[in-house]
Amino acid sequence: MIMCIISSPLGSHNAITYCLDMNDRSPVDLTQPDMLQKLDKYMKPLIRPFVYKWAITQEYTIKQQLDCGVRYCDLRIAHRPNDSSTDLYFYHGVYTTLTVETVLMEIREWLDAHPKEVVILSFSHFLGLSQELHTLLLTTIRNIFTSKLCPKTVLTLRNLWALGYQVMVSYEHNIASCHSDLWPHIPYWWANKCKAEALIEDFEHRKQHGRPGGFFVTGMNLTEDLKYICTHPTESLKDLVMSTYPTLLSWVKEQTPGSKVGSFNIIAGDFIAESQFVLTVVTLNEKLLKWPS
Repeated sequence: MIMCIISSPLGSHNAITYCLDMNDRSPVDLTQPDMLQKLDKYMKPLIRPFVYKWAITQEYTIKQQLDCGVRYCDLRIAHRPNDSSTDLYFYHGVYTTLTVETVLMEIREWLDAHPKEVVILSFSHFLGLSQELHTLLLTTIRNIFTSKLCPKTVLTLRNLWALGYQVMVSYEHNIASCHSDLWPHIPYWWANKCKAEALIEDFEHRKQHGRPGGFFVTGMNLTEDLKYICTHPTESLKDLVMSTYPTLLSWVKEQTPGSKVGSFNIIAGDFIAESQFVLTVVTLNEKLLKWPS
């Protein structure tokens, strides 16, 4: 039986976009529309600055994010096209300069220095990975985190500390069911909206149907469409996020973590170090302390 977390951990959406490859030789990722890929190929000096402005979702390094309080990391994994090596990277619009192995080692180092902290690493949106590369990734994860990996079982935080478990790996692939140390994919509520009011309306509608039974993420990340980008040529994703956080965070303050219908679990966002996002999410957990025993 999988443990159900009722608190409200802080999450980082597209956690590793602080190191996107600015080298023009790096292609846009293959999930981008064909038109964008063609424009980037033939009009790179004009197109690429727009890609970067709207692809970066975090500016802090992974260790800095963990220091801020992030305990859920959204990790999107890719193998670069036409790359003869087995190196894996993260991606969002373009690929990162840091490999998956390098970032996981940094997380391991941080955990070694913070033995009572527990993180959830969500591996998803796999791009260009063969079965062999999945196997290699799993081997890398196990070699790096070793005994820190938490198996799928019922555990309290006290048990985690006693057993030395510090890492829960969520893996969005059917092979997760075959491995005791891989947790299933964690549902991510994504509204696909570029306005705060529309995002809130979407989440309020979902609340009426009740929260999922186990872990789940509410993504406070806005999604710009082509129309928005074209009508805001001097802006960036950060400008959009900063302009909407006052409204979004006011709504978050009214929410309650827990297992009841309409309660929330992990709350993730972009540019987590900005605009009191960390404080707003972490403070929600104080409501759990006020529950009657």
